[in-house]
Amino acid sequence: MKIQRVLMAGAVAAGLCATAIAPAAAEVQKFKFEVVGTWGFLENWKEFESKFWNERLPKASGGKLTANAKPYTELGLKGYEVMSGLKKGAYDAVHALTSYSAKASPALEGIDLAGVIQDFDTYRKAVNAYRPILEREIADKYNAKLINIYTFPSQQLWCNMGDRSVKNISLKDLKGKKIRTYSRTLGDFIEGLDASAVTIAFAEVVPALQKGVADCGITGTMPAYNAKWWQVVTHNIRVRVGYAATFTAINMDTWKGLNADTQKLILSEAKKMEDDAWAFTKTLDQKGMDCNAAGPCDKGKPGGMVPIMPTTDDQAMLKKIARDVVVKRWAKRCGAKCTAEWNATIGKIVGITAKE
Repeated sequence: MKIQRVLMAGAVAAGLCATAIAPAAAEVQKFKFEVVGTWGFLENWKEFESKFWNERLPKASGGKLTANAKPYTELGLKGYEVMSGLKKGAYDAVHALTSYSAKASPALEGIDLAGVIQDFDTYRKAVNAYRPILEREIADKYNAKLINIYTFPSQQLWCNMGDRSVKNISLKDLKGKKIRTYSRTLGDFIEGLDASAVTIAFAEVVPALQKGVADCGITGTMPAYNAKWWQVVTHNIRVRVGYAATFTAINMDTWKGLNADTQKLILSEAKKMEDDAWAFTKTLDQKGMDCNAAGPCDKGKPGGMVPIMPTTDDQAMLKKIARDVVVKRWAKRCGAKCTAEWNATIGKIVGITAKE
């Protein structure tokens, strides 16, 4: 009995000791976020953004972190507007495109300079290298904390050339065309083609193409299909002029009001969402091209567009415009420090040196 009492006393003492030295259990705060997502009919919202706020975070936090999350399309907002709203505290978090947010910071354009990167894996490498600059600019210019970065499928050219029987089209054939754009760097690329850049909001592109306000448009491969561009254009010219880098940002005042355990949980779940989105979008890129052409398409009826693969001459022209027009103009408006940071990160990866 004495031995048993000694053993029990030792066990209790050990338990008390373990309790004393064990770290405090994580304590996630209860918080409901007001959130703005991207376009409600596109995969980024449906598969990742809405699920992050409505499923992933609530589950990971045991129901403590919830959200009222709605996409641009439901709120009647344009992508250009959301970061200014976040800065003012109108929302706690938003999903926004770097190109749409670059008015306050030309450095944000640096990750999506038109025509510079043609390869998906190289693009992610560039994003990771440039991430500290994006984080700083979003904090400084918009009072926001960047929590992840992902992308849309590759941005390509979609043109109404009138006759689907025409199979041979080059970039030179776009001279004089009116081409829909949504960013300054894409506008520079279009002007490098000797074409005219027309800035049109995504939701307004189809009627613009229908009425001849634009001859071509630039958007991602699956977004073009989902928005039914195939009903009003004839050809898909498959040069990758960008990827539409997208990020999730939380208002800095909201972020600082969250304790360390809550911040850690959000960053951990945001990283998982980011990795899932990149893997998904890599496969979606080809599906988008297939759906807009003759198929196969598990999304619905194939669009029947004529796919145009860039020739060696097209690729050379693209590279020249990217280097001599796009990068050069961007470096001039971004300045010496900005250019040096780009050269040390993305420029090193793609083998291009930006000069003011």
